[in-house]
Amino acid sequence: MTTNATDPMIGRMIDRRYRVRSRIARGGMATVYLATDVRLERRVAIKIMHGHLADDQAFRERFIQEARSAARLSHPNLVGVYDQGAEDDTAYIVMEYIPGITLRDLLQEHHALTPEQATDILRAVLAGLASAHRAGIVHRDLKPENVLLADDGRIKLGDFGLARATTANTATGAALLGTIAYLSPELVTRGAADSRSDIYALGIMLYEMLTGEQPYKGDQPMQIAYQHANDTVPPPSASIPGVPPELDELVAWATARNPGDRPADAREMLDHMSGGLQRATGQYRTAVLRPENATAILPSEGPAARTPSSVGSAPEDDSADATTVIDRSAGAAPVGRGRNQPGPRRTGSQPGALSPAAQRLADKSAKRRKRGWIVFAVIVLLALVAGTIGWVYGPGPLGNVRIPEVAGKSVTQARQLLEAQGLRTAATTARRFDAVIAKGEVSATKPAAKREVQKGTAVQLVVSNGPRMITLPAIIGQPESTVTAALDDDFELQDNRYQFSADAAKDTVIAATGRDASGPVDLGTATTYAERGTVTLTVSLGPVPDVVGKTVDEAGATLEGVGLRLGSQDQKYDDQVPEGQIISASVADDPAVQGSAVDVVVSRGPAPIQLPDVHDKTINDATSTLEGLGLKVSVPDCTNILCGFYDWKATLPVTGTDPPAGTTVHRGDTITLAYEQ
Repeated sequence: MTTNATDPMIGRMIDRRYRVRSRIARGGMATVYLATDVRLERRVAIKIMHGHLADDQAFRERFIQEARSAARLSHPNLVGVYDQGAEDDTAYIVMEYIPGITLRDLLQEHHALTPEQATDILRAVLAGLASAHRAGIVHRDLKPENVLLADDGRIKLGDFGLARATTANTATGAALLGTIAYLSPELVTRGAADSRSDIYALGIMLYEMLTGEQPYKGDQPMQIAYQHANDTVPPPSASIPGVPPELDELVAWATARNPGDRPADAREMLDHMSGGLQRATGQYRTAVLRPENATAILPSEGPAARTPSSVGSAPEDDSADATTVIDRSAGAAPVGRGRNQPGPRRTGSQPGALSPAAQRLADKSAKRRKRGWIVFAVIVLLALVAGTIGWVYGPGPLGNVRIPEVAGKSVTQARQLLEAQGLRTAATTARRFDAVIAKGEVSATKPAAKREVQKGTAVQLVVSNGPRMITLPAIIGQPESTVTAALDDDFELQDNRYQFSADAAKDTVIAATGRDASGPVDLGTATTYAERGTVTLTVSLGPVPDVVGKTVDEAGATLEGVGLRLGSQDQKYDDQVPEGQIISASVADDPAVQGSAVDVVVSRGPAPIQLPDVHDKTINDATSTLEGLGLKVSVPDCTNILCGFYDWKATLPVTGTDPPAGTTVHRGDTITLAYEQ
């Protein structure tokens, strides 16, 4: 398992609302994290689509479809969906957090479950699935991994990642979706799925709960798929003696290869479990009505109507399953089961008179009709009462409504939205700090938004005081890692800025900026700052390297090593810097950042000089002229004895130079003067 420390999502704030805390699970399409909704201060599970799928439009639409499908459903046995959105091309779903384990974890720990445990879990899953089927949603990925067993005993069905409307029930693409071990035969062979496909998967899950293993095994997925399409799931009792026959029959019914032989949906299967498994078979009799010959099955109420065995009076037949033929125009003529008896004999001379046995049957029928009218009247009355109660507690004054989402609204707007739902606003408001909602706007409600309450309930508005002001730690001159750790829990750190600085050591913070309603904030001088406010740190890269005296190649390598580049290269004569070395360097950008160019001036060596003609000038004048050009002058000593009696350098003329006039020389070169002694 990959640790949280290597997951870049840990600690990230999604949509400025959901702080990711830790990883819960990872699937083929997404990873589920535990997060905190900082606006409502509650734990949630946030499902984030894998980054490598972001460019796949089909996966992205399927992921959004899960949120839309699940958001349409509201049932105690279904995982609730709170929110859905996208950030930086990454889609996410915010769901109810269910601390606990999955059914797969329970099976791995206990292998097989008792019939009572299996049916309890199956009933809860069926109840939630029935809500989905009623809304026209087919789950398509039912398996133990998607059944959540909460620590407080709740059982929830989640992960509608493959859910589709029943009106679009054909699988697309070359590959079948869903786990192969739970795919129905029609999904394997035709790629078609409806609510009965979910029932098949539940049948496989029930078999696995009762036996601890799946009915079909194979080394390759296609081997298992072939068995689903061609074999019949064996009864669980064949593997685990003692499994009740009723559960064998339920598994057989749910996993029938022909979809038409299965329950139509989860509601039918749940109703069967609630009554059909426990109800004893009743006794029935058949009444045939003439002339329409319509047949009705009526529950027996004891001995059947007595029928004569011959013309006139005779011992009565006690059969409970007798067939009675009734003529609507002339009373009823009982006929014994399995006999061919004539109809009842009319007695006396009065037209239409019935025999005593027929008269008793007619009287009994009249009483039943009277009772039927009474029952009908009671049913109508109960329906009216139920309808009235339903109206009162539904659309009426005592009905339940969901508290609307008013976060971010003004107090006046929030009151209007609550009153439109038939709710009252509490006389007093509460206040709290909120890092997201602006001061003076509604931050939350008590009870919380989306809670179902009775109409007329007083809802208290919680008004935002704005973000909490937090004392800032020392920032300027501190190491980058120290400042980041100190600010990360309370503020939103933006990407750091980096620049070269001659006054700060590398990796120390030289500036910090934030923003409030009035504009930018210098956090280097501020003492407090708003919670969850944005912070941008400017970090020193150290001084720009000194490249003076280096060659161009040496300077280029040095600058490239710190993220700078060599810019323009001017050339200049320099008497002090050798040719090819850099005389000076300057950065074009201020401040210098990585990628900035450094312009340099490269020495061409000393400037060339054309030696002037100093012929006939006195030695002193010639010396002055040449030294003024930066040249050195050498004058041979005068050996004439007379030179000791006067200033011969101021008097004797120069007769030549070495090198001669017109020669190209450079500053610092030595010129020797010639003169006549």
